[in-house]
Order: sequence, then C-alpha cells, then structure tokens
Amino acid sequence: MTTEAFFPEPMQLKVQAAALQVKDATDGKQWNLEAKDIQWCAAHDMIISCSRRTDIPAAYSRWLLQRLAAGYCVVPNPANPNQVTRVSLKPEDVDVIVFWSKNPAPLIPHLAGLDAQGYRYYFQFTLNGYDRMIEPNVPDLEAGIEAFRTLSRLIGSNRVIWRYDPIILSRKTDVNYHIERFSLISRALAGCTRRVVVSIVDPYRRTERGFRILDRNGYEVQRDLSRSEALGALISRLAQIARQSAFEIQSCAEEIDLRPSGVQPGKCIDDALIERAFGLRVSGSKDPSQRPLCGCVKSRDIGMYDSCPEGCRYCYATHSHAGRIHTVPRHDENSPSLLGWFDAEAPDAAGKE
Repeated sequence: MTTEAFFPEPMQLKVQAAALQVKDATDGKQWNLEAKDIQWCAAHDMIISCSRRTDIPAAYSRWLLQRLAAGYCVVPNPANPNQVTRVSLKPEDVDVIVFWSKNPAPLIPHLAGLDAQGYRYYFQFTLNGYDRMIEPNVPDLEAGIEAFRTLSRLIGSNRVIWRYDPIILSRKTDVNYHIERFSLISRALAGCTRRVVVSIVDPYRRTERGFRILDRNGYEVQRDLSRSEALGALISRLAQIARQSAFEIQSCAEEIDLRPSGVQPGKCIDDALIERAFGLRVSGSKDPSQRPLCGCVKSRDIGMYDSCPEGCRYCYATHSHAGRIHTVPRHDENSPSLLGWFDAEAPDAAGKE
C-alpha cells in the first residue's frame, strides 16, 4: 500500500515503508531520504473540504470530532483504495474548514470547542425545502430554517452560505413552485446570510437512477434545460428576490450561462470570502481536481463516496440507494477513515520501524 502525507504545492511527500521520496514540483528534482530525516511539518494553504462527497456534519460529527482530536484523518483514493492519503487536521496546519451540509444541527453544539482550539470554518448550507420523495432523509424546511438561524447567530451571517441547489424542474416542481419556495426561504433567512448559491441539476448517470424513481411517482423531471426559456425567466426572478433580501447571488459550476439572468459564477471554496471572514490570504489558484467550470480554490476533501445517509434523488456522490444501505454500516467512528479502516503513519512514525 502506498501512503501519501498531504503537503500542498510546491512540496509533495510520499511514504513507502520507512523510505520517503520528496519531489519539488517547481523544478522536478527529487530525493530519496529516510523517514527519520524528515519532520512532519505544517502545511501551507491547507483548506479542508468537509465534504462534497457526503454530509459529515449531519451523519458523522462524532467521527469528525475524534479525528480533530487525533490530529489527522486518512482518505482512500476514490479510484484506487490501495492508495491512501494522510491529512493533517491539527489546528496549526489547517487554514480553514469548509463544511457542506443539509443538516449541521448535530455539529452545532461542538462549534464552541472548535473555536477554542483555533479552527476557522464556514458553512455551505443547502436548504431547498423539497419533499420526502426528492430528499428522503433531510430535516423538514422548518427545522432547516431554525438550524440556519441558530448557526448564523453563533458564527455570523458572513460564514453561513445558503445553497438553493440543485434546481429541479418537473411537473411537481415547476417555475411557480421554485419562485414560491425561494421567496419563502429568502424571507426566513433575511439577515442570516449574505450569499445564496444556485445551480441547475446535472443529468449524471448516477442521478438518472433517482430521476427514474421520481418519474414513476409523477414528477416527469426535465433533463435538458440548456434551451429552456422558462429557466431563464425563473433565474431572473430568483435573482430579483435575492437582491430584495440583500443577498448576493452566485452560481456553482454551472454549464448554463446564468449571467444574462443576473447571476454571476461563484466560488464555493472562496479565497476572497476567507480573507474577508478571517483576514487570511490563501492561494486563489483553481482546484484542478474539480470540474472545469468550478471556480473553487484548492482544498483537500476528507469525505468518501457512497456514505451519505440522506438518500437525495439527485445525488451524484452515491452509486445507488441500495448500495448505500450496505456501505454505511462499514463506518466506525474510531477509524482514521470515514468508511472501513484505512490508516497511514506519519513520517516520523514510519522512520521508527
């Protein structure tokens, strides 16, 4: 098994048994050294994404808190589980944690502890208000609004981003539905956030399975919205509602150009927001591991696919609902990794073998 200890550019470090290979990405030079000769050093511009792949605050808060206490976690490569990455979670190594969640309530009681340890963080909070057929295991809208307000009150409106995402147009969730729902949530969140992020649902192969379930239940989901005049009118109206609530409105990795409707492309992991919120300058370099249209800066995601229990029909991070039922029991809150038990020693430990 190959283990990689995460260091951002320009220094990359790989550990194989007790020997290390250090490669300088700026000039391609590399050296083979003994583990005892390398110190476990603090990372620069270390942003933790927690997580695009699953809802860690909702389902795995206890695991997260244990990993923060341990000072690291381990993330298998999604394409090759035999390759694992050890990610430092020490407060002195982490610049910012970006939480992605539809239900951060389980983590909220522990935020004071994160503050006391010196962690900086903000939330991408998805609040759509869809019914149980679309979002089977997400708290109802009233509970979501209350959690959002509580979070904003605790950490500030500049650190809680509202995501109305994804927008699904169907027979049961048509243009009028979205205008009514977006208006209702906007009024409820007035003063609790400064930004709303919208995106159109993407027809991935994985989402098609969920769409077929919705279709069998009378939704008749629209797949291709690239030429939809109704979509343009909807986005224009949402932008108007957002401005009335004093929200900045942005899009997320959107293939459809929403700028004519008043919505600019945004960054969910945003260097400018980080500087405003924390006075911290991080690299503005685009994350090359994300889609071409994604504006996010570089981060390290600590989640794993096929682990989210929320069961949303539009989810791209889950192969199938049935598969998830068998995968989630593999979680052990004492494990260094979110699913299964993957571990990787720090370089100083490897040198003692």
